[in-house]
Amino acid sequence: MDSYSPLTKMKIQVYAILKDYFDKDFTVDETAGNIEALNNILIERNPAAKNILAGCRYAINDSFVDNQFQLQPNDSIHIIPPSSGG
Repeated sequence: MDSYSPLTKMKIQVYAILKDYFDKDFTVDETAGNIEALNNILIERNPAAKNILAGCRYAINDSFVDNQFQLQPNDSIHIIPPSSGG
């Protein structure tokens, strides 16, 4: 029998233009080991968001992280697109 693996949901919040591509608040059930893997999952969900996601910053539990940051079960993830305007 396989070892028990509880379902992990990552809570994600997006801002600004990303709300045109994703719900403001949503969850991801797929396993993502790091930010880079999560980014790939999001691109699979909505390929049109690829270019915007490439310039975004990711904050996990209120701290900005890099693409190799190792995600933990039930992390709270905020995706912030680059700012624009004057």
